[in-house]
Amino acid sequence: MDDPGKRSQGHELMSWSIVARDAIEGRPPAGEAALRMLALADRATPALVEAAWRVREHHFGRRVKAHVVVSASRGGCAEDCSYCSQSAVSAAAVQRQRLLSPGEILERAAAARRAGAKRLCVVTAGRAAQEREIATVMEATRLIKKKVGLEVCASLGMLDAGTAQALKAAGVDAYNHNLNTAHDRYGEVCSTHRYEDRLATVAAAKAAGLEVCSGVIVGLGETDRELVEMAYALRDLSVSSIPVNFLLPVPGTALGGGDTVRHLTPWHCLRVLSMFRIVNPEVDLRISAGRERYLRSLQPLSLLICNSFFLGNYLTQPGQSADSDRMMVADLGLLLEQAPAAGVALGAPAGARE
Repeated sequence: MDDPGKRSQGHELMSWSIVARDAIEGRPPAGEAALRMLALADRATPALVEAAWRVREHHFGRRVKAHVVVSASRGGCAEDCSYCSQSAVSAAAVQRQRLLSPGEILERAAAARRAGAKRLCVVTAGRAAQEREIATVMEATRLIKKKVGLEVCASLGMLDAGTAQALKAAGVDAYNHNLNTAHDRYGEVCSTHRYEDRLATVAAAKAAGLEVCSGVIVGLGETDRELVEMAYALRDLSVSSIPVNFLLPVPGTALGGGDTVRHLTPWHCLRVLSMFRIVNPEVDLRISAGRERYLRSLQPLSLLICNSFFLGNYLTQPGQSADSDRMMVADLGLLLEQAPAAGVALGAPAGARE
């Protein structure tokens, strides 16, 4: 007798295969189809991951791009973002850090290259970088380009046209400014600036010719429909890179109790990543903060969807060791994009595949 369950599973496999084909051919799904991805049962999710892999493999092959984040300064931000341990309203124990010198940032860039990174993400705390911070990042970028050769992404808060142009002239490749959450939810997340302020910064970076890196934080209380809205908003902005973070609740912050992340199971997170990949098939999709906590033993599957990741630690929270990250990439048969610098061994795990 024919098994209805098998018929249903076959239909699901076929439908996601068609969605993947359409995305590859430049026809991403409509909003309701994207919502359907997020509503899948766990048992049906592997078929969606397979579809996302097909899209990822078409555009990026087996390449993986590793990014390393550096806090050029930490603490003392006057904004009130509810998720951030560095905000003015946070009671979290975050040790403040003075502004690193250009030479210190260069040292971290050299270490990042040895670890296997292709891009260094330089971050300062605050609403917008001060003149000294901007000058430091510009000088550090010039040194990195001359002596290390990494790509540089700056994340310095709100950006005006003049500063964006100066960063571009100094050799900065990309600018990060996340949308974080959906338009209508933004007022619940932050009151000291608006969603529109973030759009203005994205526009300033694009106008200066910088690549734009802009992503989201999943787990701020958003609905599935708002998640889909975010994926399409980033598509409409034609960003180059989308980091997908999963909130790490920090005690002392407004969201530190963890109530908004209780639904973040490994399979749910994979559905979110797959939806972002299929809606944005050609972007550098990056699995970011929270991957270790929420994906757990299914973490390697995220790199079948995303083509880049943060190597090592995050801004204020520890990540998986760089050795474990490289081993995960090698075990999947994927290849880090960054080639070793002359005379520098990356120390890749034994058995890494060519």
